[in-house]
Amino acid sequence: MGSMRTAIRYAAILLALQIVGARVGIAGEVVQVKIADLAFSPAEITIKEGDTIEWVNGDFIDHTATANNGAWDVLIAAGQSARQQFDHAGTSKYFCRVHPDMTGTVHVIAGK
Repeated sequence: MGSMRTAIRYAAILLALQIVGARVGIAGEVVQVKIADLAFSPAEITIKEGDTIEWVNGDFIDHTATANNGAWDVLIAAGQSARQQFDHAGTSKYFCRVHPDMTGTVHVIAGK
């Protein structure tokens, strides 16, 4: 009888965690894009809705990752990293405001 109650409790807890997780939209993966020698690497990346890109700046100067359409703008200080979460499917081209020849593309596909 005790083991049945324990099993029911665990099942109820698991169900509650699934419901809470669905409501808060558990974050996706973190995918890194490295910055070195004035370039994004990889320059083109495909992620899923809810994923986050972490730009890691290996250069000795600041950079940005700025959407061509102005939807997002991330400052990545020299030797530091910065993140941007992508919640909607679509393609965004981006560049560095400090070095406009630095460009990249983010493809966000539907589904988590």
